Amino acid sequence: MGIVNIDDELHDQLRKATAVSCRSINAQAAFWIKVGMLSEMNPTQSFNDIAAAELRAAGVVPQAIRVAAR
Repeated sequence: MGIVNIDDELHDQLRKATAVSCRSINAQAAFWIKVGMLSEMNPTQSFNDIAAAELRAAGVVPQAIRVAAR
C-alpha cells in the first residue's frame, strides 16, 4: 500500500462524496481511481456501462437490469 498526495480541494470533494456513497475516504478514492482507469481503457463506454459491467463481473445483477430483461 502506498501514499497518494492529493490537493486539499480534491480531498474535500472526497470527504463530501463519502456521505453520499457510504464509503470511507480511501474507498471513495479507490473507486474514483478504478473508474477513471476503466474509462481510459474503454473511452466509448459511459459510466453506467462501466458500472454495469463491473457489477456483472462481480456476480451482481442490478434490479433495473433484471426488470428490463423481462
